[in-house]
Amino acid sequence: MSTYVYKVRDIRGIPSRGELEADDRSSVAADLRSKGYTILDISEKSGGLAIRQQLLESKRIKSKDITVFSRQFATMINSGLAMLRALSILEDQTPNKKLKSIIGKTRADVEAGAALSEAMEKHPAVFSRLYVSMVKAGEAGGILDETLNRIAAQLESEDSLKRMIRSAMVYPLLIAVFALLVLMAMMLFIIPVFSKMYADLDSQLPLLTRIMVNISNTMRTIWGVFIIAAMIGMVYGIIRLKRTARGTAVWDKAKLHIPMGIGDIVRKVIMARFSRTLSTLVSSGVPILQAIEITGDTAGNTVVADAMEGVKESIKEGRPMSEPLAKTSVFPTMVTQMIAVGEETGAVDTMLNKIADFYEDEVNASVKALTSILEPIMMIGVGGLVGIIVISLYLPIFNLMKILGN
Repeated sequence: MSTYVYKVRDIRGIPSRGELEADDRSSVAADLRSKGYTILDISEKSGGLAIRQQLLESKRIKSKDITVFSRQFATMINSGLAMLRALSILEDQTPNKKLKSIIGKTRADVEAGAALSEAMEKHPAVFSRLYVSMVKAGEAGGILDETLNRIAAQLESEDSLKRMIRSAMVYPLLIAVFALLVLMAMMLFIIPVFSKMYADLDSQLPLLTRIMVNISNTMRTIWGVFIIAAMIGMVYGIIRLKRTARGTAVWDKAKLHIPMGIGDIVRKVIMARFSRTLSTLVSSGVPILQAIEITGDTAGNTVVADAMEGVKESIKEGRPMSEPLAKTSVFPTMVTQMIAVGEETGAVDTMLNKIADFYEDEVNASVKALTSILEPIMMIGVGGLVGIIVISLYLPIFNLMKILGN
């Protein structure tokens, strides 16, 4: 049993609200209708546990599941199927149990009289603000099926971009992890064996060998534990700091200046996401000020979010959006010029789509170029470190052979 908060209007038109305990929203709706009430809204009473449960649900629902749901929902609506019937079918055939539960709750809210966008808005961990705003615009314009297809295309585009970056970085990360494990094993297990062998030698060990032996001894003592704990604490502190508003702003700016072309890739990813999101919102009929606000919220970078605030003020004053964007260092001249042309010709969404296509291709090419450079650099680095350790271990043997030869 859950507690539900409801808003209703009686036969005289007087609104009222209250709470009921029931198994689901449908039971609450049926009970209220039997009493002659007109239902305005029904929602589950929220709390800390409910919020934690919602976050848990979002972690178990992949963007691919939401994309498939959107595509199927659009097809059913376009085929003339009633919305409640379509939601019921989707609820039955969705394999993801968490998404099935969310669809069921959404269907119950719609059945109780809520708009689809209002029902989805109650599950922000699954249906983002971008998703809800586009659904709301689709409902208002009578093009819900078209809007859902656009949402699916947006999700597919973002998911494809993420998959491409992840797959390109897997091999370099594996090399880095393998190199770290090899170095740790040599320091903790191999160097101590040679250190015991060299303890019987009367002559002084070479400088490089002494350095490696001292590092190995430190790592195997309590100081090594302290050093590792300090490193872990530093990483944890940076992660916690990054989650603060100020830390996020600093990190978002720093990402744009990472060397070896990584900062440039980050900039291109931001441009692709910004252009695709704003284009999808504008072409779906979302009001321009709301579209800009949502784009800033979902950009994933505070630099873009701050720029969107300037764009909002510019539009309110009757000026074009390209002006404040041109003053922001994160937006290349090509982007601002193309947006300016789109504003002059009345085809901003088309221009933004072209920008998004261009930068997605650029990200793909840049990531491939970066990985082709990173792989040999990391291999050389790993080989160099292992070589230094091996040389340091065999230097005393070479010196001993030289002494014996004399």
